[in-house]
Amino acid sequence: MRISDLHQRLAALGALPVHRGRVVRVWLNGQALDTGTRRRHAQDFLPLALRDAVPALTAELDGLARICSEHTGNDGSRLLVELADGQMVESVLLPRDGLCVSTQIGCAVGCRFCMTGKSGLIRQVSSMEILAQVVLARRQRAVKKVVFMGMGEPAHNLDNVLEAIDLLGTEGNIGHKNLVFSTVGDRRVFEALPQQRVKPALALSLHTTKAELRERLLPRAPKIAPEELVELGEEYARGIGYPIQYQWTLLKGINDGDDELDAVISLLKGKYGVLNVIPFNSLEGDDYQRPALERIREIVRYLHRRGVLAKVRNSAGQDVDAGCGQLRARAVGAARVVELRRTRTAQ
Repeated sequence: MRISDLHQRLAALGALPVHRGRVVRVWLNGQALDTGTRRRHAQDFLPLALRDAVPALTAELDGLARICSEHTGNDGSRLLVELADGQMVESVLLPRDGLCVSTQIGCAVGCRFCMTGKSGLIRQVSSMEILAQVVLARRQRAVKKVVFMGMGEPAHNLDNVLEAIDLLGTEGNIGHKNLVFSTVGDRRVFEALPQQRVKPALALSLHTTKAELRERLLPRAPKIAPEELVELGEEYARGIGYPIQYQWTLLKGINDGDDELDAVISLLKGKYGVLNVIPFNSLEGDDYQRPALERIREIVRYLHRRGVLAKVRNSAGQDVDAGCGQLRARAVGAARVVELRRTRTAQ
């Protein structure tokens, strides 16, 4: 389902633009579709055919996504969300009324250090399924910021993601700079975002200053040199008036050396942005490790002293073994075990 499908359904029920806008707004806020205003009850302004169809519409919208399980950690709650076809994505309730949503089931970029990338791309998440993640979260608490940093590469699902961003930045009552589009870097993004009515903030996954190493770590990302990515990001950030976020997953012995730090300083000093240093979320049996805590602190101090604003950002959910992609990987693994057992029993 796309948002245009919902509008067509509502129009067929006699809803005028004012009625359609009202229904979309209350749904995005996690409220009942026939919620009235402060001054008027729904029966005083919604068409009768639409009021009669509310139960069926509610059931259909609720069927887009449901919370399968919730895992509460020190830095927020990670939600395993099941979609109508049984596929699962992850959302994260972040501190300060933030929410991280998924835009794909799996991911085609195949980042070596990412659990989601190990599964490959299964399918796109529709704009309504993206919005449904926000609705589920708002039924639990306020959501004033949405970051598109969950499972998937938003640039590979651009139409659906931009449609969701537009709705959240208009009918969803979220400030444009509080909508954060995260990407490994794709020229289509830098062409499309400046043309949008709602221009989100940008988070750019850099991870290294070395083009060859970046190609190894992000094997199916567009082949854009780190210097060019920073220039593209700088142009967009200056154009919209709020800084870009550069993402740097710290991998022990890979991209945490002094040579990288000096190159970061040359690349980012004076730029309109901040470097988010993200210590690797260690997974059992993985090929990478996170640096020691003291080394992480040393890196941030080193960058600060030389004029680069850097912040440590841990992947949410690590204290409950629920870093991005882990919940789905465990759930899918369990489902496969059950399926195999059923097959063997039937035989």
